[in-house]
Amino acid sequence: MELDRFASVFENNGLLVAFALVGALMLVSGWLSKTLTRGRLQGSAIAILLGLALAYWGGSVTDGESGLAGFAALSGLSVMGGAMLRDFAIVSTAYGVDLKTIKRAGVAGALSILLGVLVSFAAGALIAAAFGYTDAKSMATIGGGAATYIVGPVTGTAVGAESDVIALSVAAGLVKSVVVMVGTPLVAPLIGLNNPKSAMAYGGLMGTTSGVAGGLAATDKRLVPYGAMTATFYTGVGCLLGPSLLYFALRAIVGG
Repeated sequence: MELDRFASVFENNGLLVAFALVGALMLVSGWLSKTLTRGRLQGSAIAILLGLALAYWGGSVTDGESGLAGFAALSGLSVMGGAMLRDFAIVSTAYGVDLKTIKRAGVAGALSILLGVLVSFAAGALIAAAFGYTDAKSMATIGGGAATYIVGPVTGTAVGAESDVIALSVAAGLVKSVVVMVGTPLVAPLIGLNNPKSAMAYGGLMGTTSGVAGGLAATDKRLVPYGAMTATFYTGVGCLLGPSLLYFALRAIVGG
């Protein structure tokens, strides 16, 4: 009886429960980051990995496609993870950037953002085609995921890609984020990543905000704001170009 009462409270306050669950997951991930990796692997990356594992487990247990949201008590996760709050988060992140500060990077910073998006998108689209995803929707979605795990879902939702393709785009972006996070301290001495201007160019080329922030934090914490700033612009540019110019370019090349 008591369990039914608790379940009823959870179901009637689904979104609140979702925020509490994600908050707890972030706390655990932050602790794991500091304890096991000494901050070299950022807590957000660990949280994404744990979230994907939990979503897979939830989907397998409930025989559904909604992950943990398949449990009635956790149904609020479907709202929290929906397009509305996702797009709100993207817009709010963009509003946190001062356009005047991008001028500090000069032409090199602006070119790095554009070049980073185009190269990542093209690489992702080619890999998608190599694995049999040869339609424009799938190639654009996975190409967007190769840019960041935000650009992929935004592009996929806009062009009407299948849910499994969108999931692959998130996985591609996550792999990139972790590789950038771990690899940045290793390559920093080789590429002169030791000043604000180079950090801006690096953030523009890599684009994954969490990966760049985590990698720069492990390299030199003073460089984090500069790299994260251009990486945020990269996400915005990717979300603009992915479902529009780049998608239509792919349609022109490979057809619908």
